[in-house]
Amino acid sequence: EILTFFIAGGCAGAASRTVVSPLERLKILQQVQPHQSGRALAYTGVWSGLVKMWQEEGFKGFMRGNGVNCVRIVPYSAVQFTSYEQLKTASSRLWFTNNGQTKLDTPTRLCAGALAGITSVVTTYPLDLVRSRLSIVSASLDSHSHAKDKIPGIWGMTAKVYREEGGIRGLYKGLVPTAVGVAPYVGINFAAYELLRGIITPPEKQTTLRKLLCGALAGTISQTCTYPLDVLRRKMQVNGMKDNVLGVKYKSATGAVISIVRTEGVVGLYRGLWPNLLKVAPSIATSFFVYESVKEFL
Repeated sequence: EILTFFIAGGCAGAASRTVVSPLERLKILQQVQPHQSGRALAYTGVWSGLVKMWQEEGFKGFMRGNGVNCVRIVPYSAVQFTSYEQLKTASSRLWFTNNGQTKLDTPTRLCAGALAGITSVVTTYPLDLVRSRLSIVSASLDSHSHAKDKIPGIWGMTAKVYREEGGIRGLYKGLVPTAVGVAPYVGINFAAYELLRGIITPPEKQTTLRKLLCGALAGTISQTCTYPLDVLRRKMQVNGMKDNVLGVKYKSATGAVISIVRTEGVVGLYRGLWPNLLKVAPSIATSFFVYESVKEFL
């Protein structure tokens, strides 16, 4: 049974990320691009950002970082879903022992989802950091700069971070704020999905469209609630790069939040929100639909 959860979770993660790869990369670029007075932002709107990406790098630009993202997301999603199912099972047994009931309440589901999220983050974090670096390394984030010709691969970027930023510690840079951000996101996501599934997809109405709607609504709710934490996550992951035009270097997550609000206002904590909202519905819907479908197939 654990193997079934693992395979279904891995397939769900890879499929969902590939479907929205262009929007995922655009979101990251908008989140981390430097905000400097007197200079226009390189990536502003959704359509103009996608056009710029296509003009500079073509189809490869749309898929930049998707390879490592799929390599990362397969174990990430597999560990996340497997951990969540196991935590639910353990919680159900404990809940039944103490209360004589097997149905879990929303707070328990949220805690199980949060713990599953932290587990998956710690397990695959270096790949997530490398993905963020690869997503921006070839982009002209400064409106006056040009994309670079030489682009490192997964191993090249991993070695570069290891060599230039303090070894293993460099590969886990930003882990704490990332875990802090992922925990409420995953917790709200799973709790909302299961709550909505009970309302929208009762046993007699489990259609494909209803399953997709559950996943889309759950993803939209969780992403919107925790989006500033995702911006902070990306800022910290690319913080310290030696050959970039990202501008200010942050000494801590708290310092990063203060700096962002001071230079960009509260809106700085929501940069990239539009491409994120456009991608979250199809991404999460695909993820949960593939997960449920593969689980039923196996």
